[in-house]
Amino acid sequence: MARPRQALLTRERIVEAAAALIDAEGLDALSMRRLATELGVQGPSLYNHFATKAEIVDAVAEAVVAEVDISGFADSDWREGLRLWAKSYHAVLAAHPNIVPVLATGPGRRPAGLAMAEAVYGALIDAGWSRARATHIGALMRYLITGSALGSFALGFEADPALYDERYPHLHRAHELAAHRDAVDEGAFELGLDLLIAGLSDRYDQGVRR
Repeated sequence: MARPRQALLTRERIVEAAAALIDAEGLDALSMRRLATELGVQGPSLYNHFATKAEIVDAVAEAVVAEVDISGFADSDWREGLRLWAKSYHAVLAAHPNIVPVLATGPGRRPAGLAMAEAVYGALIDAGWSRARATHIGALMRYLITGSALGSFALGFEADPALYDERYPHLHRAHELAAHRDAVDEGAFELGLDLLIAGLSDRYDQGVRR
C-alpha cells in the first residue's frame, strides 16, 4: 500500500500554525522545533521558507494586521473612518492578544501594516489636517488601540476585599472588577475612543488643524 503523501508545506501553513501556537501559548512557546512538530515535518524544512523565527513572528504579525478593516476610510468621513478602523483593530487585537507586543512597536516593513498606516494618514491629510497633526493623531490612535490590548485593567486588582477595606477605602469594590472584565475594559476603550474623536472633531470644526 502506498504511503500517504505529506501535505505540502507552504508559507501559509507555517504562518497559520505559528499564529495558532502564539494565540494558544504565547510568543515564548514558538520555536522552530516546536513549530516543525506541530506541522509534522522536520525542522530543517521550515528554513526553505523562513530563515529565522523572527521572520515567522513578523509574518504572523503581518497576517493579523491584514484582518483589520480599513475600508471605512474610503466610504466615510475621517471621523467615522477612524471609529470603524479603531474598533476593527481593537477587535482583531482582542482575538490575538499575544502578538500585540510585536505590533505595538510599529509597522516596520510589513506591507499590511504600512497599508494601514497609509490609509489612516492619507484620510487625515485628505480631510485637511496638517502632516504634523495627522502624524500625532495616528500615534495617539495607536496608543489607545494597542495600549488597550496590552493588558486588562480589570484583572489588575487582587480579588481579596480585605486588602482594600481600611487602607484604600475608595477601592473597596476593586475586588469585584475581574468579574466585570468586559464591561470595564471594553467600556473604557469605547469611552476613550468617543472622547478622542469628539475632541479632534471640535478642533477640526474650529479650524485648528495644524
